Amino acid sequence: MTTTAVPGVTDAIVEVRGLVKRFGERTAVAGIDLDVARGEIFGLLGPNGAGKTTTMRAVYGVTRPTAGVIRVFGLDVAVHRRRVRARLGVTLQDNVLIEALSPVENLRVFCRYHLLPHAEAERRIEELVGFLALSSHRDVPVRNLSGGYQRRVAIALSLVSNPELLILDEPTTGLDHGEVRETMALVERLNREGHAVVIITHAMWVAAEYAKRIVVMAGGRVIADGAPRSVFHDAAALAAAAIKMPEAAVVARHLGADAVSVGGLLGALARD
Repeated sequence: MTTTAVPGVTDAIVEVRGLVKRFGERTAVAGIDLDVARGEIFGLLGPNGAGKTTTMRAVYGVTRPTAGVIRVFGLDVAVHRRRVRARLGVTLQDNVLIEALSPVENLRVFCRYHLLPHAEAERRIEELVGFLALSSHRDVPVRNLSGGYQRRVAIALSLVSNPELLILDEPTTGLDHGEVRETMALVERLNREGHAVVIITHAMWVAAEYAKRIVVMAGGRVIADGAPRSVFHDAAALAAAAIKMPEAAVVARHLGADAVSVGGLLGALARD
C-alpha cells in the first residue's frame, strides 16, 4: 500500500479505526483505518462496491458499523450522532431535492430541520443564495434548473449549518465540463474558507486536479493513500481498483514529465 505524507496536513478531524460493515453475508467494508485531516480536499476513489459510500455513511452516522470505532471532531459517532451531524454537510448519491420547490424553499426546509430561528434562517439563506450565485434562479422550481444549478442547490443544503466538514458523493456526475469546473471552483473556495472536503468520485481527472490527498478503496479495503502524484503512479493499486490514470498523467509520462493533472503537466512543460 502506498502511504505518502501530505505536507501541512496533520490534524485529523475524522478517525476511523477497524471499521467493518456487513450486509447479511456480504462484507462491504473490511476493517479499515482512515483519517481525514483538517483543511484538506480528500479524494476517495474506487470501483462500484468498493465501500466508499458505506464508509462515509458510517462517518455521518447514517449506517451503523458492524464493528469498529469512528470519531469525528473527537466525538464517538455511535454515541453523539446528532452532534456530529450538526458539524457535517453531506450530499449523498440518493439525496433528493424537492423538485417542485425553489432553491429558497428547499433551503427553508433544511433550516427548519436544523432548528434555526426564523431570522437566522433567512439570513443564512440569503448568504447561501449569494455565495452560490443562485440569485437569478432563487424562485425557479428545482426541476427546471440545469444539472449544474441543481448541484449548487444540493451543496447549498449541505452548508445550511455552516459545517466544518463536507462530504460530497459524486458531486460532478452528469455535469458537462464547464459545470464541473464551476462546481469544483466552488469546492476550492469552500476549502479556502476553512471547510475540509471529502469527494467521492469516479472522475480521475477531478481527483488529480483538485484533491490534496487521495485514498483508493477496493473490496472494502484501503489499498492506497497519499498525494495524487504518488497514488496515480502506483500501477498495482490502480490495477487492483480497476481505475485508470488521468489522461494528463498518461501524456505526462509519455513526455517524461512528473505530473498527473493538467495544471501540473502545463507547469512541468513550462519549466522545461
